[in-house]
Amino acid sequence: MRSAKISGKRLLAVSAALAATALVLAGCSGSGNNSGSGSSGSLTVGTTDKITSIDPAGSYDNGSFAVMNQVYPFLMNSPYGTSDVKPDIAASAKFTSPTEYTVTLKPGLKFANGHDLTSSDVKFTFDRQKKINDPVGPAYLLANIDTIDTPDPTTVVFHLKVPNDQTFAQVLSSPAGPIVDEQVFSADKVTPDNTIVKGKAFAGQYEITSYDFNNLVAYKAFPGYKGLLGKPATDKINVKYYAEASNMKLDIQKGGIDVAFRSLSATDIASLRADKNVKVVDGPGGEIRYIVFNFNTMPFGAKTPEADAKKALAVRQAAADLVDREAIAKQVYKDTYTPLYSYVPSGLTGATTVLKDLYGDGNGGPSLDKAKAVLKAAGVTTPIAMNLQYNTDHYGPSSSDEYAQVKDQLEQGGLFKVNLQSTEYVTYNKERVKDTYPVYQLGWFPDYSDADNYLTPFFVKDNFLVNHYDNPAVQKLIDQQLGETDKAARTKLIEEIQAKVAADLSTLPLLQGAQVAITGKTVTGADKTLDGSFKFKYGALSKG
Repeated sequence: MRSAKISGKRLLAVSAALAATALVLAGCSGSGNNSGSGSSGSLTVGTTDKITSIDPAGSYDNGSFAVMNQVYPFLMNSPYGTSDVKPDIAASAKFTSPTEYTVTLKPGLKFANGHDLTSSDVKFTFDRQKKINDPVGPAYLLANIDTIDTPDPTTVVFHLKVPNDQTFAQVLSSPAGPIVDEQVFSADKVTPDNTIVKGKAFAGQYEITSYDFNNLVAYKAFPGYKGLLGKPATDKINVKYYAEASNMKLDIQKGGIDVAFRSLSATDIASLRADKNVKVVDGPGGEIRYIVFNFNTMPFGAKTPEADAKKALAVRQAAADLVDREAIAKQVYKDTYTPLYSYVPSGLTGATTVLKDLYGDGNGGPSLDKAKAVLKAAGVTTPIAMNLQYNTDHYGPSSSDEYAQVKDQLEQGGLFKVNLQSTEYVTYNKERVKDTYPVYQLGWFPDYSDADNYLTPFFVKDNFLVNHYDNPAVQKLIDQQLGETDKAARTKLIEEIQAKVAADLSTLPLLQGAQVAITGKTVTGADKTLDGSFKFKYGALSKG
């Protein structure tokens, strides 16, 4: 839910100085030559990310959106090299009243199958998202939409619940924003990938020509795209999916792929920095890494036999006292990540360091004495058994080292006994919303450059974490900041939200990082694809 008043969960956010997604481009393979002035040639891309669904209603993860971002049109989009949003297939988009956002489509839009793309498809897109409301989908991003009118084939009027929504234009560019073909997609259930591909329901820069789920996806430029990004620099893209990052690195070095992204270990990136055949590009990003507490199933959670809210809070506080972010950043990630001491990463307006002040030694380091004291005061008997789940194929191979460190840190002084387990991401993403994992790892990849993107998704009542956190005071503040047009007042509200959540510890932020790209000498455009978010776009890449 958006808040106590609005149902919804909102995801991801962009900063001009954050995130640790590794994008690697090696320029020895592929075919064709491209000066970047037109669409020609081909590129081969490698990734360890996984697709869960290419139906926008059925997934909310980086691997799936990396596909959607190539093949679907958006009302709003980010030009290459920036996180700003502008009209994409829209001719204009603006508030026509505090609660009305009006979009006018460009004329003559069509899908790759020849179907007209009209305001009816736009209304269908957002109505079905909300109706399906898949637990692993992004429907909660659309919680501020009350109703949608389509007075003519090119006009869409969004009626909003909270007036003056400062993030609505960016939501239309988010994973909830891909426009789908109402003649191909189901109105009330997630549509299978093969149905979408067979139906050629695409109108972005590319269309899919071959689809082998999580093995290989082939794209070609769609000549009918009339959006903001223009004609792509490369005509054909082949994306290869790797089970192991080590094999992807080997293919980079052998020239078997032109581009590799998400995810290589910090050690692999450091090794590739020394490779004379590649160059490293450091760019903006917004990724954070954090631990989620399920308020129902964590130690002393509401649905456990020993349920005790006071003791559960003490467990979360003790964990916050014991974690050593600096050690993880240095030893595991070679300083490609930095410690994160609040919920909004540094670099975004409203970011604070409230966790540094409240927990540990008050300087960012751990404090065993403080952890012991908080548990004793709550009457918690130690060691506390904690089941902690993590994932390696989505959040990178270094996750094993990261969570081995977390385990060691939590077990200092015998306060915790941590049972570590890992799960493959396609399963992980489904099970985490079923109360399967009492405490678990997540990462956050940004949608857009606003602090709200790190608050609404996590801390409204029915948040995307599905961790049963419910603080009405926080929800009220989230609503207030959403519609606050005075920048100083909105910043103050964002800071207040972080302070209240820090006292509750719904999640435990660990790290934020700087995005890294490694490019081969014959591949260009990586600086444009590193737009400050996880919205990796193939259309700017070329060889030559």
